[in-house]
Amino acid sequence: MSTYFQYGDDAVDYLRSKDRKLARAIDEFGHINREMDGTVFESVVKSIIGQQISTAAAKTVIARIEDTLGPISAESLSESSIEELQAFGTTFRKAEYIRGFVDNVIKGEFDLHALDAMDDAEAIAYLSSIKGIGRWTSEMILLFSMNRMDIFAFDDLGIHRGLRAIYHHKEIDRDRFERYRRRFSPYGSVASLYIWEAAHRV
Repeated sequence: MSTYFQYGDDAVDYLRSKDRKLARAIDEFGHINREMDGTVFESVVKSIIGQQISTAAAKTVIARIEDTLGPISAESLSESSIEELQAFGTTFRKAEYIRGFVDNVIKGEFDLHALDAMDDAEAIAYLSSIKGIGRWTSEMILLFSMNRMDIFAFDDLGIHRGLRAIYHHKEIDRDRFERYRRRFSPYGSVASLYIWEAAHRV
């Protein structure tokens, strides 16, 4: 059964009070159901698989893994070699990253549960220490695996496109982006949902 990013009227009311143009988008789009990505472990593995390939190709690789090994977890991947992971349709480098991540989780060198006690900046830095995972991916994991409420990603092209659509800017530089980030905090993630929706409707 699908699960969705959880947010309530408190977040929506706050954003409405802070920004009239975003308020219009909220009223137009209504409640947005954005499907979550599963566990943090799943999200890391799927993010590595999906880099620089189409969504359809990534889904094919993931389906092959799950059909053979079952749901993606440290346990289900623990016996798979780099060569076996490659055979599912991924590159040697991606297979190496996945194998290293699995080993680090099993050995306790990467503590998935420790993320719960970290603030967003700490969690982003910790996730970014995984080979093959950068800042943007870490932010998306916090948003769509952990339901963190204040993620607003500068490196997300959809956010830039949506901001331009709502506010009619020609470009979004870092200073302008930071003004919006501060305005939407502590509900940057909820603002992101509406801004992505605006980008899709352009």
